[in-house]
Amino acid sequence: MKAWLIALSAIVTRENLRFVRQRGRFLAALVRPLVWLIVFAAGFRAALGVSIIPPYQTYITYEVYILPGLCGMIQLFNGMQSSLSLVYDQEMGSMRLLLTSPLPRWWLLFSKLLAGVIVSILQVAVFLAIAALTGITVPPIGYVAVLPALVISGLMLGALGLLVSSTVRQLENFAGVMNFVIFPMFFLSSALYPLWKMAESSPLLRDICALNPFTYAVELIRFALYGELNVTALAWVSVCFVLFMLAALWGYDPARAMLRSKA
Repeated sequence: MKAWLIALSAIVTRENLRFVRQRGRFLAALVRPLVWLIVFAAGFRAALGVSIIPPYQTYITYEVYILPGLCGMIQLFNGMQSSLSLVYDQEMGSMRLLLTSPLPRWWLLFSKLLAGVIVSILQVAVFLAIAALTGITVPPIGYVAVLPALVISGLMLGALGLLVSSTVRQLENFAGVMNFVIFPMFFLSSALYPLWKMAESSPLLRDICALNPFTYAVELIRFALYGELNVTALAWVSVCFVLFMLAALWGYDPARAMLRSKA
């Protein structure tokens, strides 16, 4: 157990040091949601006010509605960014060296995943602080209650990133793969518009959004910010995390890699 904790501490420390040194990554993680929050939301405020829907108790402005979705956006991009570092580590050989450790492979990958989640939570915390300075706030209990939701949603999105990285062998191919994952997941979700509003234009589009795991991550964060638990969202996010993690472990199975290289 001591060796397991040492490995976890080393991987988490390495990822946090990498994050601290890459200041551009931190700024980029904040620029994207802040542009949506300050620029687009301000322009759409008059046209896209949202009616009373749970967990809100009254009519809300558009920027209040998209706040949880932008928190999810930070975690989604961070999950993909962490998986990008995995692809880089595989090319440079450090990831191969790490996976040759006598410790279980699943623990090493989970440690890498947890390190990325910690980074994403720090990014979300700064984003929520900036949002509060602009007047977009949530109940005080929400800033505490959202922490478990961010951990669970971060694990699910990070596991998806692990799964994506297990299918990519060259760094040059990763950008295209990211575009096919990030943007459909973000735009085909409830991050920017409620599902009932999408159903008004296209029931099929609404059904697609309802099947999107990112939708449930956003809703889990949304309810947590108001001190409530969305049991359905929690169940879906937990199930998706387990499925993505198992698929990622299969993707990083050395036996599978040997078969692919022989082929």
